[in-house]
Amino acid sequence: MKLTEKQVKAISDLGKKFSDSTIFMHEAIAKKAGLSGTDHKYLNFLIQNGAITAGQLSKLTGLSTGAITGLVDRLEKKKFVKRKPDANDRRKTLIAPNLQNIHKAFGSVSENLQQQVVHLINALAPNEIEIIEKYLTNTISIMDGITHKLKATKK
Repeated sequence: MKLTEKQVKAISDLGKKFSDSTIFMHEAIAKKAGLSGTDHKYLNFLIQNGAITAGQLSKLTGLSTGAITGLVDRLEKKKFVKRKPDANDRRKTLIAPNLQNIHKAFGSVSENLQQQVVHLINALAPNEIEIIEKYLTNTISIMDGITHKLKATKK
């Protein structure tokens, strides 16, 4: 089935609105905790990965090590992360998320959002879920490919 230009534009416009809404929501959530939306998103890398080195966080995010130092300083000041020595290698320092403080700052909003999303997903038919999964998975793949190419090319 081939879509019309109007249908493609409508889906594309919805994707842009979804992206904008995501950014605006993260900015609002982050601002309540005294962070930027970007710092909030990078904090999620630490939540997902647990304690990691600055070098590992740099590779995950694409940020320079200097930018990572600034990020960790800001997150540490808010008590969302803590630097601690690596028990396996004394030369390394791990950046560990403070899940208790993160939950205090973001828990109610995150839980409310999660409940609403679960409710929305539960209202979908299995074939609708498959379509959404396919669209999101392929869109992520496209964006990751573009990101990889942009990072690989020099300015």
